[in-house]
Amino acid sequence: MFTNNKIAQGVRFAIFAGFTAASLSSPIVFAADEESVERIQVTGSSIKRTDMEGALPIVSISKEDIAKSGVTSVPDLVAQLPAMQGFTTASDSVGGGGGGVQSASLRDLGDQYTLVLLNGRRMAPSGSGSTIDLNSIPLPAIERVEVLMDGASALYGSDAIAGVVNFIMKQDFQGVTLSARIDRPQESGGESENFSISAGLGDLSQDGYNLMAAYSHDSQGRLRSSQRDFSNTGILGFSHNDNDYTLVQGSANAGPGNAYLRFKQFDDAGNVIFTPKLDDDGNEIPGEFTDTPDYYTRNFNPFREANAGVCGPDSASSGSTCVFDYTSTLEILPETKRDNIFVQGLFELSDEMQAYANYSWSKFEMVTRIAPYPTGGFVLPLDSSLVASEVLPHLNDDENAKIAAGDLELDQVVARWRTLPGGNRTTAWDTTTNHAVAGLRGEVSEITFDVAITMSDAEREQNRLTGYPIEDPFMALVTSGEVNVFGTFEALSDEANMAIKDTMYNGPWDKTDTSMASIEGSASTVIGEVEAGEIYLGAGFDYREVEFTRRRSQANADAIILFEAPTDEFDMSRETYGMFLELIAPVTDEIEVTAAIRYDNIGAVTDHDRAENKVVNKDVNDTTYKVSGTYRPTDEWLIRASIGTGFKAATMRQIASPREDFGVTSGSFDCPTGLKPELAALCFPEPFQYQVWLEGNANLKPETSEQFSTGVVYAPDNDFSLSIDYWSVDLEDQVTRLTEAQLFGDAVKYAEFFTTKPNLGTGGDDLAIIQAAVNIGKSKNSGLDWALNVTNEFSFGELKTSFTGTYMIESESLRAGTTDVWDTSLGKFGSNDAVTFRTITRLSNTLTHGDFAHTVNFSYRSGYQDQLATGGDVRLASDIDTDAPDIQLTVPSYTKIDYVGKYFVTEMFNVTLGINNLMDKQPPLSLRTSGAGHQVGYDPRYTDSLGRTFYLAAEYSF
Repeated sequence: MFTNNKIAQGVRFAIFAGFTAASLSSPIVFAADEESVERIQVTGSSIKRTDMEGALPIVSISKEDIAKSGVTSVPDLVAQLPAMQGFTTASDSVGGGGGGVQSASLRDLGDQYTLVLLNGRRMAPSGSGSTIDLNSIPLPAIERVEVLMDGASALYGSDAIAGVVNFIMKQDFQGVTLSARIDRPQESGGESENFSISAGLGDLSQDGYNLMAAYSHDSQGRLRSSQRDFSNTGILGFSHNDNDYTLVQGSANAGPGNAYLRFKQFDDAGNVIFTPKLDDDGNEIPGEFTDTPDYYTRNFNPFREANAGVCGPDSASSGSTCVFDYTSTLEILPETKRDNIFVQGLFELSDEMQAYANYSWSKFEMVTRIAPYPTGGFVLPLDSSLVASEVLPHLNDDENAKIAAGDLELDQVVARWRTLPGGNRTTAWDTTTNHAVAGLRGEVSEITFDVAITMSDAEREQNRLTGYPIEDPFMALVTSGEVNVFGTFEALSDEANMAIKDTMYNGPWDKTDTSMASIEGSASTVIGEVEAGEIYLGAGFDYREVEFTRRRSQANADAIILFEAPTDEFDMSRETYGMFLELIAPVTDEIEVTAAIRYDNIGAVTDHDRAENKVVNKDVNDTTYKVSGTYRPTDEWLIRASIGTGFKAATMRQIASPREDFGVTSGSFDCPTGLKPELAALCFPEPFQYQVWLEGNANLKPETSEQFSTGVVYAPDNDFSLSIDYWSVDLEDQVTRLTEAQLFGDAVKYAEFFTTKPNLGTGGDDLAIIQAAVNIGKSKNSGLDWALNVTNEFSFGELKTSFTGTYMIESESLRAGTTDVWDTSLGKFGSNDAVTFRTITRLSNTLTHGDFAHTVNFSYRSGYQDQLATGGDVRLASDIDTDAPDIQLTVPSYTKIDYVGKYFVTEMFNVTLGINNLMDKQPPLSLRTSGAGHQVGYDPRYTDSLGRTFYLAAEYSF
């Protein structure tokens, strides 16, 4: 399936041939009865055993590690792991399509390839695929987090290609723990508070039961772009190679507004001139014409024309028009509120049998405020007072002369404006999750088993609070002349401002719901014994039904928002099942081999909303495997390796979604060369935000993968350990959507993805791109992980040091439609609108002395090559109307230092004083115009927006 170089093939063959040869020479005998020893199950294996060390690289984060990290939420905790790249952050919801979700992504493969578990069980995803919203997991109830840094499809099935993150909740907890915390940034904005309580009753070993409940609440205040110097404008001055430039990232939906004029042209006989017909090569056909007039057009900004070429406040010139600095109105960090409840019951039915049940409820509310509504183009009546007073006076002499001579006739006046008086587009994303598990585990006749039923649901409501104009009253207002859309916002009267506010919508918009019901079970036992030890066999199965729905409000269905089409509704479902076998066999005293094989069937997607339960595609299935081994030449050294395959089906929406409106491009683009003439005619002369469609693809093939890892661990004693692991993940038929930059960068290659979208304001068509789901071919990824842990005892205290990191060797994917063109984001802002960092490290030092513990954490990301700034994005500082040559910055490395100081007042009470971003490190300059959200001048996904932040926390147990 994949082609590997000869060296890699030789290494893999040598490792596994050695394990296999050794196993063939070891005779198997029946297991003997021995004194029972407690067995432990770890993430990545279905088998309980007495030895936790295995062939798989697992990072374990204890509750003590969590306390030293300085975080208050699961998304922030996960984001600190060096192996995490490519996940969805809170900043992605600031106009970037995050929808209030925060996720996990190992190896920068994407959050759809990282399986997230709660107590080893799957949860309902946040959409139609497999991505889990980490906001639904309660941090205070976590005992530890196990991160399997290797593919695990052979055990867990689809979605575990990159690895597994397993959140293990507290077990057999007794007593009550209260904690509270407040965070205050040094600069204004972004304040937060946190409170939690956990209580447990009953000793499992003595009372035969344990009941636990935990509740937590935290809130994060909003951070406005105007509250930080690095984010307060999209018209940004900077220097590069001793020259001064200005980044102009604005919108033609401006204030004062822009005017777009269209004139009919007439020949000498007074007849309308029509456009000529074109042949397939774009050449005119002599004597043949279409029914479309050959319009003469001109665009300008009336305020600029009336003010000696100077645009209005918070605006910059762009060709003959002006663009609005929408960045100055943003909130770069959204307001959030999170409530979590977790309850659990454990019941000893006998010495060998335990019943368990747990229930998790969460409600996460995120309020995003992005730039005021861009009206797009709306038509003004030709006899409007605004046209008479603001547009006609700025016709040039040539136009006036031709109108007087009958050669021109004004046919249409279109305005583009920004509804600043109506406030920011404010959306509340309310996500509620319910997750319940009930099961039975124990041991019968030396067979350890675990069977459980899971019911899980994730519901997300989108409510629009303000900032979205209702079309009918808004259009009546702006076409009446009561509001001068060509004047400054400051010049509007109080009555005009209030009239605009009164047209804004407030109410529900849509609701998505993903529900999952599953039953799963596993069992393991010792089936034999060789000289080197016992042989374990494990087996398991799982069956899941998943349903995804999206329902719109009546206002949404009626399309009452200005020029906004109704949201598509969905009701999709599919069933999946799988079964696996796992074998662990010691070969010699030093060598152990683990093998697993799994069969998965991913059912066809049923679309219940279309064609009466239409089955959109076919079932897909595959058998995957994994073989791993360990070699312990001495007690201090361990050598490990694994090889396996993976399998993943596309999400339900990637398969079955019809073409749906997705707004406009996040960046502004010049008209791409090579467009068909009829599409090129819809381009604007200046960089513009064009329309976007999303679309599914019923013919998508399942993705497959091959993984390999090998590493070494050196641990001479409990005070020192070092591990280094090499890993590689190769994907075939990877499903993705072509990015805006890819499409506009090569309109010839991607001609099929350019189309039109009806403009509800003008009645015409706008140029649009289709971001359809496609199988891009292949993806190759590899890197190194390391972890160093050292404990030093000094006369004044104990110092624990942990140094972990990831070095990416390779990360590239085959460009869609090609066989030999590879795209990469490794060390640069790539065509996928993101960066794959070459190196990410985390250094943690904790000094404990007496009743005090001091922790200093260093988080480092390597620098990268910024997105190439082309077209009109960058101008000369000396002449903002002149485009600068293409510029590509080098974004420097970024290091953030955090401090945590804890004082143990008593054994049951402690106080913490912390400083996040101790050195107040500001985000470095980036000229990116796409990716993430609407923030400009930096990339919020990779840096800290709050700056130096002080926090005080206290915890009391009894």
